Amino acid sequence: MNNVGDMMNDATDIQAEPRADTPAPTTDTLKMTARNVDVFYGAKQAIDNVSIDIGMENVTAFIGPSGCGKSTFLRCLNRMNDTIPIARVTGQIELDEHDIYDPSMDVVQLRARVGMVFQKPNPFPKSIFENVAYGPRIHGLATSKAELDEIVEKSLIRAGLFEEVKDRLNDSGTALSGGQQQRLCIARAIAVDPEVILMDEPCSALDPIATAKIEELINDLRGKYAIVIVTHNMQQAARVSQRTAFFHLGTLVEYGETSDLFTNPSQDRTKDYITGRYG
Repeated sequence: MNNVGDMMNDATDIQAEPRADTPAPTTDTLKMTARNVDVFYGAKQAIDNVSIDIGMENVTAFIGPSGCGKSTFLRCLNRMNDTIPIARVTGQIELDEHDIYDPSMDVVQLRARVGMVFQKPNPFPKSIFENVAYGPRIHGLATSKAELDEIVEKSLIRAGLFEEVKDRLNDSGTALSGGQQQRLCIARAIAVDPEVILMDEPCSALDPIATAKIEELINDLRGKYAIVIVTHNMQQAARVSQRTAFFHLGTLVEYGETSDLFTNPSQDRTKDYITGRYG
């Protein structure tokens, strides 16, 4: 596989091929399923007939060139596209076999179960403590101050941040470094006890040291959650994920074990992308 620095060269148009069959995790680990999902922004179609399965205790990476639809599809998994007035989603997405687009679905509860970490760290303009305590408080997960304190501490520990901030929990979260802010956002997400964590290019604004800490954290968290990460960094996808999905022109071209996809892709478009023919 070429170095990522070389993968932006020789961009070329590749004729579409039939989408590969979608492999699924074993049924006892299956957490989310998507079937025949289309996404439109007004009249423009951004996602075309995507089907995919997401398993527990796995990191699934979404890769592909800019504008391929990977972030759009990620946002479908907890209905963040609902915030875009012209967005329309068709098809079916299930969490534990329940349709998340069913009118009876409580979207606030859905987003507690399927948390989101964004590309740019976005801590609340509150203290470090309140950033993490906010979710458990509004969801009624703590019945006492002591219980809330415990949730905050455990979340910061799991996010690998507690030792760095334990003596300044009343300081503003926005005063932290970029990497610390991103880990604070991860602590905030896991404080409400989610089952799935979505990460939209969580390291793109971070330096290499902060990126390494986030990748280590992702590996640590994998044993408890289903994690889906969008990344432009193919080496990162290879390091942190067990399964990788390659998107191109709004379609899911190939989905499989990460090691297989990078070393022996079944689709020509996948091979062309990871070897740098286009990006």
